[in-house]
Amino acid sequence: MELARATNRSVRLRNRSALLTRLFLDGPLTRQDLVRGTGLSQPAVSNVVADLIDEKVVVEAGAAESDGGRPSMLLRVASRFAFVVGVDVGETRVRVELFDFAMALLASVEYPLDPARTEPDVVAGHVLAGIEAVTGQAQVAASDVLGVGIGVSGVVEQGVEAVVHAQALGWDRVPLERLIGAGTDLPLHIDNGAKTLGQAEMWFGAGRGARHAVFALVGSGVGASVVTNGATYRGASSSAGEWGHTTLVYGGRACRCGARGCLEAYVGAEAIIDRYREARRGRAVPGEDEESQLAALVAAAGTSATARRVLDETAGYLGAGVANLINLFNPERVVLGGWAAMALGDLLPAVREAAGRQALRQPYEQASIELCRLGVDAVALGAATLPIARFLTEGGVRRRG
Repeated sequence: MELARATNRSVRLRNRSALLTRLFLDGPLTRQDLVRGTGLSQPAVSNVVADLIDEKVVVEAGAAESDGGRPSMLLRVASRFAFVVGVDVGETRVRVELFDFAMALLASVEYPLDPARTEPDVVAGHVLAGIEAVTGQAQVAASDVLGVGIGVSGVVEQGVEAVVHAQALGWDRVPLERLIGAGTDLPLHIDNGAKTLGQAEMWFGAGRGARHAVFALVGSGVGASVVTNGATYRGASSSAGEWGHTTLVYGGRACRCGARGCLEAYVGAEAIIDRYREARRGRAVPGEDEESQLAALVAAAGTSATARRVLDETAGYLGAGVANLINLFNPERVVLGGWAAMALGDLLPAVREAAGRQALRQPYEQASIELCRLGVDAVALGAATLPIARFLTEGGVRRRG
C-alpha cells in the first residue's frame, strides 16, 4: 500500500512538472494543447490543472480563438504567484534584479566593484543589500520570494554549499553561498554566469528550439555554456565551459589565470583594452572604466587605423575561438553574449568569416553564429530562472532552503 501511494505521488509530481514547464515556457496554452504537448491523457491534464488553479499557480487567461463550437480556455502561470531574484556578479559591478513569476522585471539595482579588489565579503554584502533594495522597491515580502539565483565568474563547485573557484579574481574555494546565506533565509542557487546566460537564452532568447548550442559570454573575461541534447554539459566537477582558458597562442600573452596564450588574454574586454594601449605605445585609453574604454575604442575605429587594426585582430581571434567550439561540439548555434560582445556587435560578420576560415567546413555550414537576444541582463535573468527551474522540476511544490 505504501509503495503504491509513493508511486502514485511520484507520477502525479512528474505530471505536474511536465504541465507546469510547458505552461511556463510556452503559455498561454489550452488544456488540449497540454494533452498534445505532453502526451498525458485528458483526465490527467484536467485533474492536475484543477489542482494548480486551486493552488493559484495557474490562472485562466481568456478564451482561445475558435472556428466554431465551444471555445477553449487559455491557461498561463500566475504572474503574482511568487517572485524571484536574479544576481549577476560581474567583475566591474553586481547587478540585482527582481522578477515576477512570468519573468517581468520589477526592480533593479547595481553596485560598482573595483576590479582590483573583488573581495568575497564585499560581493556578499552587495548581494544582500540588493535583495533588500529590490524587494523594497517593488514592495514584495520576503515570504513571497521563491529564491535567489546568482551567476558568478569562475567554477562553481556544487555540494551542500556552493563553493566558487575563480583564479582570475583570486578566489580559491570561496564559500560564497555560506557568506550570503549568513544574511538571508531565502533559498540560494549559485552557478557560473555563462551557464545562467545560456539558460536564459535557451528559455527565452536565441537558443529557443535548439538542442545543441554553445553560449559564449564575453565581458571582462570569457566563458561559455555548452548545451547538448537540451541539457547543460558540466563535466566531472562543473568546470566545463571554461572556453576563455583554452589556448589560442602557445606561449602567447599572459592571462589572468596564470597561464599564457589563453583566448581570454586576447578577446576579454580587459585584454582588448590592454592590446589597444600597447598599440598606442602605452598611452592611456580614454574612459573611466572598461565599458567606456571599449566604447572609445569602437568609436575611434572610424578614423583611427590603430583602433581599426585592434578590432580586426579581435574579430580574428574571436572567430578562431568560435571555430574551436564548432569543431569540438558541433552545435546548431553559437550565441555570443555579455556586455563586451554586445559592444562589439558590429564585428559579427568578420567573426563569422574568421570562424569559417578556421573551422571544418561541414560542421561550420551547419552552425549559425549570432548575438544573444536578451542583452546585458541575460546573466541576471538566467540566474533568476534557477529557483524557477528547481520549482518546475519538483512539480510546483514549494520548499524553503
